[in-house]
Amino acid sequence: MKDVFKRIELKYLLTQAQYDAIQAKIKDYFVPDEFFKSDICSVYCDTPDFLLARRSIEKPDYKEKLRLRSYGVVKADAPVFVEIKKKCDEIVYKRRIKVCENQAYEIVAGNMKDDSQIGNEIFYFQQLYHGLQPKIFISYTREAFTCKSDETLRLTFDHNALWRDYDLTLHHGIYGESVFPEGRIMMEIKTASALPLWLVEILSQNTVYKTSFSKYGTAYMKYVLKAKQGGKKIA
Repeated sequence: MKDVFKRIELKYLLTQAQYDAIQAKIKDYFVPDEFFKSDICSVYCDTPDFLLARRSIEKPDYKEKLRLRSYGVVKADAPVFVEIKKKCDEIVYKRRIKVCENQAYEIVAGNMKDDSQIGNEIFYFQQLYHGLQPKIFISYTREAFTCKSDETLRLTFDHNALWRDYDLTLHHGIYGESVFPEGRIMMEIKTASALPLWLVEILSQNTVYKTSFSKYGTAYMKYVLKAKQGGKKIA
């Protein structure tokens, strides 16, 4: 897996009918990715007052986040990714290092530093946003496809996104409350350039339109609502 990414990422929230229609259409253009189906688990780190989440839901031109990520549930000492994700307009930059999960939490807390270039960037991020700590766990099942004629064009479908604000590790298991609106599936188009005309036509034929939906931002808003209903004070 690559450790550095730069690409355009476009998001779409699909109904089941739209998902079925697009799946039928893309068979001539896409093939299942090397990692076709996987459970993606992420622990999002934030300041005590959720500064990064609050910025995310404001839909700014530039935003960034820090998360720990694994593909499937892991053992406590298994390798995971510590990842910085930055988005400027529709261009996404991701940089990550691979360390044991126990070390990942030490890096986030500032108790340990990875000496690589990306490790230094993570350290700077940790210094910039004081008090970073694990705040929300998000998981989902992803189907991934690669374009037959252009390997830089990928299509992913995320199902059953769940969030929780407890058991904030990548080894506790997959459970929590729903992130997506009921019955919706998130499709993401990841590309290094403009979309091909045939793909634009497939989207248009199925009345599929781009959205700015953020899994982490949505989970944070659900966290705030849950806290208010429980009489909990929000920082």
